[in-house]
Amino acid sequence: MSELFNSLYMESTSAFSITSFLLCTVSSLVLGGFIAWTYMYRNQFSKGFVMTLFLLPAMVQMVIMLVNGNVGAGVAVMGAFSLVRFRSVPGSAKEISSIFLAMAVGLATGMGYIGFAVVFAVIICGAMVGLNLSSFGEMGERVRLLKITIPENLDYSAVFDDIFEQFLSNYQMIRVKTTNMGSLFRIEYTIELKDQNQEKQFIDALRCRNGNLEIICGRSLAGKEEL
Repeated sequence: MSELFNSLYMESTSAFSITSFLLCTVSSLVLGGFIAWTYMYRNQFSKGFVMTLFLLPAMVQMVIMLVNGNVGAGVAVMGAFSLVRFRSVPGSAKEISSIFLAMAVGLATGMGYIGFAVVFAVIICGAMVGLNLSSFGEMGERVRLLKITIPENLDYSAVFDDIFEQFLSNYQMIRVKTTNMGSLFRIEYTIELKDQNQEKQFIDALRCRNGNLEIICGRSLAGKEEL
């Protein structure tokens, strides 16, 4: 059993043979596909990102094999690739962790430790699926992101305090900005409702106070996942 976790390079005099190359590459692609499938489970995704997760272990593995298993040299080569920066929006925490997982698997297969790569990928992917299925780290159902637009003549610092005390168990102002050429204020809060069934009454009370201007209430907290 312990032989499954030995490096392929320890079993041959050649550090880079066609057999070890094919075996490591196939293993990298299989594990990359497994990581990509795990990420797609109950997550929003794009085809380009899933393809990257699929192929990244094989690409990292190839770099490590080309430098004969020298991890330091391999990291230096991969660092040179980082000079070509991704021209895209910042990735979410899940995307970053999935990319690091794919790179770790590629490093393991590139060094010939296919057994360790398989066990590591299964353990981490299993943990990712379990965390997706569980409520760990989720905010309560009563937590909302509230955006209110008010006229410039209202004092936004305390204008809704009595309504908040009536309907909310917790609230915090996040941001205030001007809009419509400075004639309006848009205020953002994180709020926690005492009773979800009173959400309409809560918004109606806000509408009476802000002159029936725009009010947005929802669970749009995706921005907090960025790294």
